[in-house]
Amino acid sequence: MGWAFQDKHQLHDELGPLFTLVTPAGNEVTVADPAAAHAVLARRKDYIKPAVMYEQLNVFGRNLNTVEGEDWQRHRRLTAPSFNEKISSLVWDEAGRQARDMVLLWSQQGQAGTKETVADTATVALHVLTSAAFGLAYPFNQGVRKVAPGHQMSYRDSLSLCLTNIITFAIIPKRYLSLSFMPRKLQKLGQAAREFQQYMDEMLASERTSTKSERTNLMSALVRASDEDAQSRERGQQESKRGLTDEEIFGNIFAYNLAGHETTANTVAYALFLLAAYPQYQDWVREEIKQVQGDVPGNKDYEQIFPRLQRCLAVMYETLRLYGSIVFIPRAASLETQSLTHGIGKDIVLPPSTAVNINVQALHTDPATWGADSLDWRPTRWLVSEQNGNQTFISPSPGTYIPWADGPRVCPGQKFAQVEFVSILASLLGRYRVEPVVGKGENMEVGRDRIKRMVDDSAISAITLQMRESGKVPLRWVEMLQDSGQAVE
Repeated sequence: MGWAFQDKHQLHDELGPLFTLVTPAGNEVTVADPAAAHAVLARRKDYIKPAVMYEQLNVFGRNLNTVEGEDWQRHRRLTAPSFNEKISSLVWDEAGRQARDMVLLWSQQGQAGTKETVADTATVALHVLTSAAFGLAYPFNQGVRKVAPGHQMSYRDSLSLCLTNIITFAIIPKRYLSLSFMPRKLQKLGQAAREFQQYMDEMLASERTSTKSERTNLMSALVRASDEDAQSRERGQQESKRGLTDEEIFGNIFAYNLAGHETTANTVAYALFLLAAYPQYQDWVREEIKQVQGDVPGNKDYEQIFPRLQRCLAVMYETLRLYGSIVFIPRAASLETQSLTHGIGKDIVLPPSTAVNINVQALHTDPATWGADSLDWRPTRWLVSEQNGNQTFISPSPGTYIPWADGPRVCPGQKFAQVEFVSILASLLGRYRVEPVVGKGENMEVGRDRIKRMVDDSAISAITLQMRESGKVPLRWVEMLQDSGQAVE
């Protein structure tokens, strides 16, 4: 389904909102009808996650992303409550701190700019995740790049290798990767898996020996769930009511790293490149930041500031609409025949186990939903003006906008990601302007066009959308005079 990003809605314009690919191995139904997409995601027992596609996420244990039925209910019940307002406040503060340190480093690069936009936003996202979710705080310039005592690889490097090689784990079990006859690259991946497992073992042991019983991070919630498991077994409770095993804790830790690290980092990176290419929206966002925060650096109070930064959130929504990490969502009909309504009351019948692919990219670029400019990056589309002068964030119709999926299995980290993105953007654009680096004889428009081409030259890497040439397009960060809004050259 990697073709979906480049195709947008074109194939559905030709074949209709649903079409079936008939193969000897089975039929695949591709869906770009909002009502049908919403129904598939809402009926989680009728349309399940295909095990063969999600098995690769069980590298370190079963988790919320891979289980079904009562197991899913148990995982959801025990992991979702950790994403609460207290965690959101921690995310807000940590993301702002990391972003301010990052942009300070970027601004020091001068006219040459930085080519590390993607790598550095990945560092920020990882630091925010480890701080808010696992209680581990690191400075931006050091942090998880350092090799901890007793390790041969840093936390960042071990996790990064595991995430970027997730497909390899589906082909070769990690226990075989370290065998002496394996190629050196695969042995390195095996080492990364062992190192990351050791880091998780240490985090779990530290949490269980801690005297701070009121911790509210994700690790704490998972540890409490694990302890509940032992207690429920002693009481003879039914399987669906038990807690999480250690292996399931590890599986969920990896799953949340996968969901909360690369995806958020990519969204931030895409947004920064796009803001450099479209300075009118950068000015539009900065105007709101100055109105809400004033000229005092820092993010201030989460509860007071975050809900008011609607333009920052609009940038995130529009970026995810066109450049979301996931371009399709796979499902499969259950072991029973299923019906699916699409269009205006039209029903189709799906045999058991029929593959159903929801074409997210097509839904997000459908001119019938988003208008004639559906392929244009325009954050202002998310806000409508009221008669009293206030602006209201639009609420898309069901099935038309699903970057975090939809229905019962909607991403539990949605608010986490939103708070992190808005905090980062407010911290960067409140005091700095981002622009393309232009060569000798080039004007700014040439630099902006180069960014637009680079952003559109994206493809699926492993399981998420990535810019192919981001490291070849530097961005320049210039500090703004607080009173005049002019750049400090």
